[in-house]
Amino acid sequence: MEIPDRTMRLQVLLFIAVLYLTSVVGQVSYSIPEEMAKGSVIGNIAQDLGLDRKRLTSGKARIFTGDSAEYIELNRERGVLLIKEKLDREALCGQTTPCALHFQVILENPMELFTVAVEITDINDNTPIFERSEMKFKISESAVIGAKFLLERAIDPDVGTNSLQNYFLTKTENFVLKLKDQPDGEKIVEMVLQKSLDREKQEDIFLVLTAVDGGEPNLSGTAQIHVTVLDINDNAPVFTKTVYKATISENAPKGTVITRVSASDADKGLNSQIMYSISNTVADVRDMFEINELNGDLISKSIVDYEKARFYQIHVQASDEGGLTDSCKITVEVIDMNDNKPVINIMSQTNVILEDSKPATVVTMVNVQDLDSGDNGKVNCIINDHIPFILKPTSNNFFNLVTESDLDREIAFQYNITVTCSDEGVPSLSSSVTLTLQISDVNDNAPVFERSSYEAYIVENNTPGLSIFTVKARDADWNQNARVSYILEDSSVNGVPVSSYVSVSADSGVIHAVRSFDYEQIKDFHFRVKAQDGGSPPLSSNVTVKVLIQDQNDNPPQVLYPVQTGGSLVAELVPRSADVGYLVTKVVAVDVDSGQNAWLSYKLQKATDRALFEVGLQNGEIRTVRQVTDKDAVKQRLTVIVEDNGQPSRSATVIVNVAVADSFPEVLSEFTDFTQDKEYNDNLTFYLVLALAVVSFLFITCLVVIISVKIYRWRQSRVMYSSNLPVIPYYPPRYSDTLGTGTGTLQHVYNYEVCRTTDSRKSDCKFSGAGSQNVLIMDPSSTGTMQRIQSERSILDEPDSPLEVSFPKDTYFI
Repeated sequence: MEIPDRTMRLQVLLFIAVLYLTSVVGQVSYSIPEEMAKGSVIGNIAQDLGLDRKRLTSGKARIFTGDSAEYIELNRERGVLLIKEKLDREALCGQTTPCALHFQVILENPMELFTVAVEITDINDNTPIFERSEMKFKISESAVIGAKFLLERAIDPDVGTNSLQNYFLTKTENFVLKLKDQPDGEKIVEMVLQKSLDREKQEDIFLVLTAVDGGEPNLSGTAQIHVTVLDINDNAPVFTKTVYKATISENAPKGTVITRVSASDADKGLNSQIMYSISNTVADVRDMFEINELNGDLISKSIVDYEKARFYQIHVQASDEGGLTDSCKITVEVIDMNDNKPVINIMSQTNVILEDSKPATVVTMVNVQDLDSGDNGKVNCIINDHIPFILKPTSNNFFNLVTESDLDREIAFQYNITVTCSDEGVPSLSSSVTLTLQISDVNDNAPVFERSSYEAYIVENNTPGLSIFTVKARDADWNQNARVSYILEDSSVNGVPVSSYVSVSADSGVIHAVRSFDYEQIKDFHFRVKAQDGGSPPLSSNVTVKVLIQDQNDNPPQVLYPVQTGGSLVAELVPRSADVGYLVTKVVAVDVDSGQNAWLSYKLQKATDRALFEVGLQNGEIRTVRQVTDKDAVKQRLTVIVEDNGQPSRSATVIVNVAVADSFPEVLSEFTDFTQDKEYNDNLTFYLVLALAVVSFLFITCLVVIISVKIYRWRQSRVMYSSNLPVIPYYPPRYSDTLGTGTGTLQHVYNYEVCRTTDSRKSDCKFSGAGSQNVLIMDPSSTGTMQRIQSERSILDEPDSPLEVSFPKDTYFI
């Protein structure tokens, strides 16, 4: 309905005059009716704010609404607020009261802000409207007085007194209008039969239902009612209940049958057939539910959500073919389903914590929310097992993650803590979040050696600086706290600082030899190594290291017997009657090395007659292999080699001279030329080597070769010339042979004095007292045939010099 301009202007002036408010602390409120014309004045904002109109212009005053809709504008020159767009309260606020627009007026230079509120009051600009302009009823003429017929309600968007207030029905003698007030303020409109119908008098009855609001002037809307009188339908449908209660689970699929209403009609035939329909005019109910016209099943048309609406009231009408009706109400309760997972919010979190933190230290604060209700909204939170943390509830849906026991970074340097929150719905829904917590290291672990003590081995004669062994300590801490340094503790070995024996690498723990070790001087020694970490304060531990010197085969065997002298020849006497296995002598040798390096073995390297003698491999005993015969030479020379068991092995050789004879004179006569043969063999070797060198040199120049050959022959003839002075054997009175003892050696030693003359083969001998051994020692200086003088002086050069030689007791001198 359109309002005249004059009336509109009067209303504007009236509201402005009555509800005009002066600005207080930068805030002004206005109240205007809706539907004011575009350009209408709301109020003098400059005056109300106590500002000059020039200030609005200079301050570039403008309106800030916060949204894109601009219904009000500011006229700076006039200092007034104007209607920019026509205001419709119903479009802006619907049924919400009061309805107001809030915006700010902003000024610059200096900047100022004023809040303005404009309340939009309702005017009666909406007439009541029926959804259907015509309502048709088929009523039997036998309808009883008092029969009720539910009429459709009208809708009026206005609020307050301007809303729908009353209904009127065209005056008729058959029907009267009856209104029922509901608890929610709504009215149920019923048409009640007050007088029996007579189809023969009036088959169709036309009535007008008028809905009137309370506005000034009041507005109204009408709907036509067409009543068709049916014949003999004198029983109306009756519901079994006036109120049905039903439930539906939220998120139930479309087409779910919620409940069934049932009405009965005592009539028969077509008059007993009942049709069901929903009589509500609220749009959301019709959108959410529908009813089966034939069986009265209430069916869901869309999915319901408990969080949006928990109850629905549905009015159902049952009508038969005769037009008789009855109504009931269905109250549908929405049952909450557990369709919302708990939401976990991390309020405060610590990512790193020291490992020495005390129990009950707060690590993280957690808040949990669940939009469901009842048990579905009750939340319980847990964390994963076997970690030193617990989750403690503090208040409604707030939890603290705290340490439960002492932390140890060496056991676990990081924890992935999973917080899982579950509601008590069936089935239960849960959410989880994983928190990563790093454990910061504290120097609480001393270095630990891999062993409680160490033994290291080094072979003697090592090179100084050689790596002996490596000690290794590990620190369970991390980074700087786990950095291990190795220190050699001060001590001494045989009064000498241990640092002069070994050194330790501070970084790697490698032990180096400072000197070369000799097993024969020191076999082992001890010292201590300390391992210290880099923490503050540092922690340390120590370990004992024992170094054992391993023997090396660096010493050859030493022959103790027979004694090898540079100027005498030792001979063992073997009688010709000696049997097999006769003990000639025993080679005695020692090796200062140890272990297998000192294990000695004896072998016969060469002999005058290898078939006559053998040497014991382990004991060095020289024995006869066969019976001595007369054909065996008197002079027997044995070369015995003594070897140790080292790798490589070392050896020593000893020459054993054996005299095979039954009498001493025979020995003397045979051994006279012994030294001469030896001299000859030595000279022969020398000249063979020299000849080889000369022959090689001949290839260079022939002339030198010829001269060298001549010189060689001339020197050979000169050198090979010498006088042989044989020793005449002389048996002393006390000489005896002890063959019966089985030792086969001489039991007495005699001293001889040899006198010689120039070119004489005879000498006078002087004997000393007897000895106790059967060892024969020949003095090479007594004859030129026994040993060649190294200075190449011939015995003939000193013809008149007597020679007297003295030897140890119990030794034969020849």
